[in-house]
Amino acid sequence: MSAIIDDRVDLAPAAAPTANLAAGTGRSRISGALLYVVLAAVALLTLLPFFWVISGSLRSLDEIRADPGAWLPTVPTLDNFVRLFNTENFGGYLLNSIGVAVMVVVGNIIAASAAGYALGKLEFRGKKIAFGAVMAALMVPFTAVFVPQFVVTVNIGLVDTLTGIALPSLALPLSIFIMRQYASSIPDELLEAARMDGAGEFRLFFTIFLPLSGPAVATVTIMSFLNSWNNFIWPLIVAQSNDKYTLPVGLASTSQASANLTDYGLVLAGAIVVMLPVLILFLFLQRYFVQGIAASGLK
Repeated sequence: MSAIIDDRVDLAPAAAPTANLAAGTGRSRISGALLYVVLAAVALLTLLPFFWVISGSLRSLDEIRADPGAWLPTVPTLDNFVRLFNTENFGGYLLNSIGVAVMVVVGNIIAASAAGYALGKLEFRGKKIAFGAVMAALMVPFTAVFVPQFVVTVNIGLVDTLTGIALPSLALPLSIFIMRQYASSIPDELLEAARMDGAGEFRLFFTIFLPLSGPAVATVTIMSFLNSWNNFIWPLIVAQSNDKYTLPVGLASTSQASANLTDYGLVLAGAIVVMLPVLILFLFLQRYFVQGIAASGLK
């Protein structure tokens, strides 16, 4: 009998940790579920304005003015999009924006990759001064330099051209900084081993550095594309004819249906056209974008 009692006494303490573990697991599941509920609520609040923009783009001007706060269109219509491309030359603005964005993205990938590799992996006189200049350029606001930039653009004859719109953004300091930070994270031993095998700097750059820099290149692609796609002031200054307008400038110019009446449906449809390419690009490159941000140390 005493042996049985002793066994029961020995087993009793072992049951307590198991019960505590089960209780802890239950609490963690509840807290995890609550976290997902809160995140879903925040995401819904964030998406509500986008939903209203989409809904407004499918409503007529009379319906919007009659009930601006309605979330769903009474009679959905694509008339705003049809008028946007048929009567407001939005197709031309879209092509201009794409052309400028392609020049800016390609220029940044080439210039920032080369500069980032040199600043991160090569030793030369003035290296610290060059990197300090890049960091200083990051701190200079656009309003402090756009007048000299415009004077230079006029002097080289690029006013009212897509090249003139793209020129100041072809090598952004932020892009150089991102590529330099990513280059610094690549092991020097990898490059030294290739040098010992007889590889030159150009071969190292094209066959080792660039293939390993996919996340940083994706980050540069997205950020330079955003910089070009959303730029309003510089294209407004340089583009002096309607056929050279980019999307933001074109959207501002078509926001007035008449002298005293804003065509909100047309503006919201234009906003959808402006936002859509950015969303598509980010969806395709978001995984590399997050990796590039993490590796470059940006927050």
